[in-house]
Amino acid sequence: MGYDLQAVIAEGEALRNAARGLPAARLASIGQGLSLMLMTDALFNSVADGSAAGALEFWRLPGGFEKTLAAWSVGGPVAYVEAEYFGGVGEQRAAVWDGGTIVLGPLHVEEGQPFPPAGSPISQALRRLGVVASAGEDEFSAVRLDQHRHGEAWTD
Repeated sequence: MGYDLQAVIAEGEALRNAARGLPAARLASIGQGLSLMLMTDALFNSVADGSAAGALEFWRLPGGFEKTLAAWSVGGPVAYVEAEYFGGVGEQRAAVWDGGTIVLGPLHVEEGQPFPPAGSPISQALRRLGVVASAGEDEFSAVRLDQHRHGEAWTD
């Protein structure tokens, strides 16, 4: 079984406002007041500015989109997260922008490496967005990111 997710995560109303000018944006509520916007092929193509991607070493962060995320974060923290697993083995990446600058990351845990004591990159990003986990769970499960194995399932 596999798991994949590439998404922007932020406070629900702020993300809805930011996505208004993006017809390809698909949003879903994930709990604790947050929503995610999937990085679909259509969204990727609509927001890429033609510049080279890769400075932050994400797989699916469109060239120049980090400037958009920084602008959106003026109103509150915004995370970009990626996870890909197959058979329990995989990688996670995450970064958070707030106040117009990157304030966390980019974080990356490669295949076969354990998560650091602070938690997975995505859990650390969610914590920075204000997610509170109950005893026995992490922030990833607190907002039910484990509910769907593939990103598209969030908006189906």
